[in-house]
Amino acid sequence: MEYTMFGNTGVKVSRIGFGGAVAGLKNYLHAYDPGSKESKKAVYEALETALEKGINYFDTAAAYGGGASEEMFGEVLSKVDPSTIFIATKCLARSKDPAVDDYDAVMRSVEGSLKRLRLQKLDLVQLHGLSYTDEDAKRILGERGAVEALEQLKKDGVIRFIGFTTEDNNRAVYDFFDSGRFDMVQMCYNFLFQHPYEPSRPFGSLFEAEKRGMGISVMRATTSGTFQKWMKTLRPDDDFDYTRALIQFVLSNRLVDVALIGMRSAKRVLQNVEIADDLAGRIDIDSLHSRYV
Repeated sequence: MEYTMFGNTGVKVSRIGFGGAVAGLKNYLHAYDPGSKESKKAVYEALETALEKGINYFDTAAAYGGGASEEMFGEVLSKVDPSTIFIATKCLARSKDPAVDDYDAVMRSVEGSLKRLRLQKLDLVQLHGLSYTDEDAKRILGERGAVEALEQLKKDGVIRFIGFTTEDNNRAVYDFFDSGRFDMVQMCYNFLFQHPYEPSRPFGSLFEAEKRGMGISVMRATTSGTFQKWMKTLRPDDDFDYTRALIQFVLSNRLVDVALIGMRSAKRVLQNVEIADDLAGRIDIDSLHSRYV
């Protein structure tokens, strides 16, 4: 297994991480029920296989199946020496209850995650978001906001690092970077969605996160099936497995620390580990973008 330093955190992480969305979300990408015994057994086996093969980065969220993903992670990972793995979870940046402010909502969310994961402290808690408006950013960074709550938890030793997730490359993302209050970022980056990384300029949030020494994990490494759907529309009989090429593309980016991949079975873990271990399969991404010969 290939490892790298996770930004300036001082933590060494595996280049591929175990993504927990597929474990907790019902019918996400494929027909699947996280409440069935068969599904849980398969995920447990996948987690155990990941540990055996050297994956040490595990990413989940309170919102994945109402805590179902965290509970599955907790069943297996709580039995492992916490110093040998890195567990990341997420909380919503904004309270859903008008009677509870964002600060208290984050505190309650983290408390619930600790119980489900069967842990005393967490390596990383990320604000769970897809898109943030300018107003969202002000609220999140403001007094009694989500970041203030996470900073207090960090000060109290409940969490080690603070991060946020995003699928955007907008002003709010840069406001988060400029605040200097986050240790890492998780963003959408893959062969189809390359907006965080334009090497010919160069421009993009991947570059900005790297400049600030932030740990960088990326989601949707295999495009969440979007690329495959596109190819099917072009060639209905196309049965080629693009997984290897898509994962290698992401791992070839020198700025990406961890490529998160959803895995529901031990077989899938073994396949992905084999791909990640094939260092000869990496490409020169900057040359790929070159328009001159």
